[in-house]
Amino acid sequence: MNQDPQDLFQAEAAERRQQQSPLANRMRPLTLDDYVGQEHIIGPGRLLRRSIEADQMSSLILYGPPGTGKTTLASVIANTSSSAFVTLNAVLAGVKVLREEIDAAGHRFAYRQQRTTLFVDEVHRWNKAQQDALLPHVENGAIIFIGATTENPFFEVIKPLVSRSRVFQLRPLDDDAVSTLLTRALEDPVNGFGGRPVALEDEARQHLVHMANGDARSALNALELAVNTTAAGQDGVIRIDLATAEESIQRRAVLYDKQGDVHYDAVSAFIKSLRGSDPDAALYWGAKMIYAGEDPSFLFRRMAILASEDIGLADPQAVAVVESCWSLFNRIGLPEGLYPLSQTILYLATAPKSNSAMAMFAALEAVEQEKDQEVPTPLKDGNRDATAFGHGAGYLYPHAYRDHWVAQQYLPVGLEGRVFFEPGALGYEAAIRDQVLRRREELLAAAPEQADAPAEGITYSPDDPDREDWLRRAGNAGSRHLGTVRDAICTRAGMQRHDRVLVVRADNGLLLAEACRSVPEGGVWGLVSSPKAAAGLNLRYSELPELDRPVLATSLGELDSSLRFERVLGMDMLGGPQEAEELLSTLTKVLTGSGGVVFSQSLPLMGQRVHSLLDFRTEDKLSTLLREVEENLWANHPNPSLRWTEAALHNLLARLPLSAELELLETVDRRFVSVGEIRSWLNPQSALGAGLGRSGLSADGLEGLSLRMERELGNQTVPWQRVTALVVTKHHP
Repeated sequence: MNQDPQDLFQAEAAERRQQQSPLANRMRPLTLDDYVGQEHIIGPGRLLRRSIEADQMSSLILYGPPGTGKTTLASVIANTSSSAFVTLNAVLAGVKVLREEIDAAGHRFAYRQQRTTLFVDEVHRWNKAQQDALLPHVENGAIIFIGATTENPFFEVIKPLVSRSRVFQLRPLDDDAVSTLLTRALEDPVNGFGGRPVALEDEARQHLVHMANGDARSALNALELAVNTTAAGQDGVIRIDLATAEESIQRRAVLYDKQGDVHYDAVSAFIKSLRGSDPDAALYWGAKMIYAGEDPSFLFRRMAILASEDIGLADPQAVAVVESCWSLFNRIGLPEGLYPLSQTILYLATAPKSNSAMAMFAALEAVEQEKDQEVPTPLKDGNRDATAFGHGAGYLYPHAYRDHWVAQQYLPVGLEGRVFFEPGALGYEAAIRDQVLRRREELLAAAPEQADAPAEGITYSPDDPDREDWLRRAGNAGSRHLGTVRDAICTRAGMQRHDRVLVVRADNGLLLAEACRSVPEGGVWGLVSSPKAAAGLNLRYSELPELDRPVLATSLGELDSSLRFERVLGMDMLGGPQEAEELLSTLTKVLTGSGGVVFSQSLPLMGQRVHSLLDFRTEDKLSTLLREVEENLWANHPNPSLRWTEAALHNLLARLPLSAELELLETVDRRFVSVGEIRSWLNPQSALGAGLGRSGLSADGLEGLSLRMERELGNQTVPWQRVTALVVTKHHP
C-alpha cells in the first residue's frame, strides 16, 4: 500500500524542524533509560517509573524549576504510552483549542476505546474556567491529564484538579547530571556534536555546570552557543576553553520569579534570617533576590515591617534606620544604593529582638471577642456633664504625683489585669522592663480600690448621695504606697539568686513577682486565700516557663513537708494577736537555719485622719468631736488586723523564738477626694456619720460639716499619710 504523499511531506518537515531546533530540544531522551536525574521520582522501583513502564498512567502534575526535565518526562511518557498523546502550551492554546481537543478525545474514547493523554505545559497560565473544563473528562477517564508548572500547584492550579492528580516535584539537577548531559551532547552524532571535532576543557565544563545552577537547558544552550561561535583551530578541532565558556554564559542561572513560589520562599528565608540574627544568611538571601532582579524597595518594605514586628522597643532606632536608608537609596539608586541596603540588613540582623509590638493584635482580639466595655467613669470627658453624671470624677492627674505617675485603673471593668504588652529582656526594653512590670503589679494590687471608683450617675439628683462605707474608703492602702512597701520588704530581705522564698497572703501578686525576679535560680512558693485567687495568679504567670512560675497553695499543708525556705515574705499577713502568733510560730518551722521572715503590717491607728485635712485654726467643739469619733472608730474596728500598734507588735515578737527588728515606714500619697466620697463619709448611715450622730451632732450639724468638707476638700487632690511597720526577723543565733 502506497503511503500518502502528504504524510511523507509532514514527516520530512517535522524531521527538519527537529534538526533545526535548539540543542536542548534535540537532546531530549526518548526512553526512561536515557532520562537523567530526578531519581527520587523516576528511579528504579519508584511509583512513577512503574506506572510509565506498565502503561497505567493516572493524571499527574509535574512541578519544578525550569530546565529540570518536566517536558522531557512528558515526552518519555508519550513514547511509551498506548494512549493518544496530545500536547498543548497554556500560553498559546485558548478555550477554542482546548474544546477541540476535548471533543477529539471524546470521539476516540467513544469509537476507538482509546484514551487520550493531554499534556498541558505551563498549566498555571490557564484561568479557572479553562482548568474547570478539564474536570468532567478527567473524571470519566476520557483524558489522562499531565500538567507541567514552575509554580506551586497548590496555589496556581484549582483544587479539584489537584485533588484528582498525583503531584511530583522535580528538583534542580545536580552537577554530575548536568555534566553527563553535556557529555552526551558532545558525543551524540545525530542530535549533538558527535560528528564534529569539539574539545571541552575541564575548567570550561566546570564553569558551564556551575553557572547553569541545575538548569540543563541553560547548560546545553551555553554549550551550543560556544560551539557555534568558536572557529576551529589549525588542527580542525573546536576548542572550548574557560574564556569561551565565560562569554557563553555570563550570569549564573538563578531560580527566581518575582510573583512565584520561589519569590515567597526567598523572602521568607530573608526575613527569618533577620529575625534569627544571622547577618551572613540575611545578606545572602537579600543578594540572591537583588541578583535575580528583585526591586530593592520590596526588601526595604519588608524590613520596615520587621523593624517593628521583630525588633520594636528592643531597639526603637531600627525603624529610623530603615526609613533613612530607604530614603537614601531612593536618592542614590543602584549600584551605590547597595551600601544603605546592606547597612539596613546588617543593622536589623544584629539588633536585639522583641515581638512585643504584636501586643496590638492581642488587644484587637480582645476588642473583637469581649463584650463592649464602657469607658471607666474617671476616664470620661468631664467637660460637659461632670455635674450631672459624674464624668471624670475620681481621675488622678499623674503630673501631680511623684515621678509623674500614679496607679489607677485605665482598662474597662472586667478587663482589669489583662496583659497585652510583654516587654522583652533585651536592648531598650530591658531598661524599661522592670518599671513596666512593677507598675503593672501596683495597678493589679490596687485593683480592689480602683473597683470602688465612683460609678457613672445614670440619673441626676443633688439629693442622691453615695452610700459607701467610710472606713473601707479611708483605710485602703494607696497603690503607690503598696509599691513602696513592696520595695522596702524586698530590700530588707536581701534575697540571693538561689534562695527559696515563701510569700504569705500573696493574693495581690506584688511580692510574688518581685521574688520571681530576685531568685531566678531558686524558687518561689505562695500562700493564697482561695483556689480562685490561685487561678487568677496562675493565669497572670502563664507566660512564664513552667519552672519559673511560683507554686501556689491555700495552706502550708499542701506544700512538700520537706521544703525549707531562706526567706518568708508577707504584706499585712497578720490577723488578730492569737492568729498572728500561731502563724509566725508555724513559719519559723519552715525556715532554714539562716532563714528569716520579713513582713509589713499596716498601722491605720497611726495613719491619716479626715479631721486633720480641715482647716481648724483653733480647737473647737466640732474639731474635737470629729477627732474623737474617728479615733474611736479605728480603736474599736471589728477587724483585729486593723488595730495593730507598734507596742502590740513588739509584744508579739518578744514571745517568739526569733530575733526581730521593727521600724516604721511613713509614706504620703496624693489622693483625690470627690464630693460624692465626702458625702458617703458623712452619710448618717455610714460608720463616721453614725458615730458623729451618736456623739450628739445633729442632722443639721452633720449636713453643715459635709458642706464645709465639700468646700475645702471636694474634687481636690490631698496628701494622705500612711504608717507601716516593717519587721525583719531571723533565728536566734
